[in-house]
Amino acid sequence: MNARAHQVSRDRQTDLLARARRDGFVISETSAERLSCIKLNTKGLLARDPKAADKWYLTDKAAAEHPPEAEPAGSAERTIIRRRIDSIDSADRLRVVDQAAVEALKPSIREHGLKTPITVQGKPSDERVTLCAGKHRLEAMRQLGEELIDCFHEDVDDLDRELWEIDENLIRSELTPADRALFVARRKEIYLLKHPETAHGGDRSSRQVGDLLSARRFSAATAEATGQSERAIQRDASRGERITEMALHLVRGTRLNSGAFLDRLKTVAEDKQVLYVKAALDDEKRKAAEVKENRRALSEVRHAVRLTHMAHVTANGAATAGQVAHKFPIIYADPPWKFGVHSEVTGREKSPENHYPTMTTHEICALWEQIGSPAKQDSVLFLWATNPMLPDALSVMAAWGFAYVHHWIWDKEVAGTGYWGRDRHELLLIGRRGNPAAPLPGSQPQTVHRETKGRHSAKPAFFAETIERLYPDMPRLEMFCRDPRPGWTAWGFEAKAEGEVA
Repeated sequence: MNARAHQVSRDRQTDLLARARRDGFVISETSAERLSCIKLNTKGLLARDPKAADKWYLTDKAAAEHPPEAEPAGSAERTIIRRRIDSIDSADRLRVVDQAAVEALKPSIREHGLKTPITVQGKPSDERVTLCAGKHRLEAMRQLGEELIDCFHEDVDDLDRELWEIDENLIRSELTPADRALFVARRKEIYLLKHPETAHGGDRSSRQVGDLLSARRFSAATAEATGQSERAIQRDASRGERITEMALHLVRGTRLNSGAFLDRLKTVAEDKQVLYVKAALDDEKRKAAEVKENRRALSEVRHAVRLTHMAHVTANGAATAGQVAHKFPIIYADPPWKFGVHSEVTGREKSPENHYPTMTTHEICALWEQIGSPAKQDSVLFLWATNPMLPDALSVMAAWGFAYVHHWIWDKEVAGTGYWGRDRHELLLIGRRGNPAAPLPGSQPQTVHRETKGRHSAKPAFFAETIERLYPDMPRLEMFCRDPRPGWTAWGFEAKAEGEVA
């Protein structure tokens, strides 16, 4: 293994130890990383998870060492030199900075400092140097307001510096097929410039034949340096060599950036490839416009169907949603909250209106004035509320004459959507009016119940059954009922006619 291959192996081990120190473990995702983890294991720095072959933990020995021990690069030890960030040139890079990657690095650097130094081209005594590897680490330190950064200095030429950047990206980044084609093709150009004896064709002297026998083939050398398979390297090199650079740049960042499209593109004559890509991009835009128009038309149809459904449900259930003739000590309510949307046509495709009529918060607050209060002077209210409607639910509880005392939680096990957080639970608020009896000591349920959600808006039977257990002999009213339960009085637009209704 030459000095540069030693250095790539050393950098890989340093990176693996830094990831393990940051996250508590590291996953070896490639054959090269797996080999480096095995080497670190033999040094007593990583321990393999007995149940997951590619999961490794930092040992006590490694945790006590700083900076992490890594494989020596022959006889030349690297020294960490701290230098000013503004003395490092990093503009001429093959890839632009991914701000998301920079943001992901900031918390760790802010808390623990920079664990893995960057690598620069030049000597420690040089006034200015050029970045070889670590663009995102450098940018994170710059954005955090740091003035100095730890560096490894490498006295290499421009081709070696470019190779360093290419290999770092091929090893660590999630590159697209077009990126890989560009990088591997450029790596092959550099490799053949540095190792012309490995190129095919031409007359060779006896010495050149001897050099060729000892030189590594490009695909094998690149596979070892980057941890990729030779077959993948050969595939990417073929795409990069047979597709023009302009065509590849046009493909980057588009829906066409796939291996299948690149394999079709490389069969097109080079002078026609840019036109071919532009035509394909125009076709993609046309298809996207058609999909958008079809979605809009479908939304209008669904909107009309939804309105018809709402009118049907309201008309058929009106008989069970009139005045309440009795009063109850226990009331269980799941109001049909109306959520705000940006568009009445497209914004309510997944809204409650697809399943039942909804009411505004003001309408729910004023409901008991219209139907007559169904609550006894001493009574308990169990009121369902979602996270964004919590203030509305508390307003309804107060309008109905109840004071909040507690709540239970339904954990749906699977997170949904949300603006400030992905909701995976709903709240069952508990309010009291007058002086009702609280549950007997020791009979109270735990406040969190976990159960996967079923059909839209349907609540687990567990909660109604718990209320039955706590108040077995008391009359109970379920408001906004869809499926009446035995032993309950039902009120609501969807309460079945055959059930007992208020």
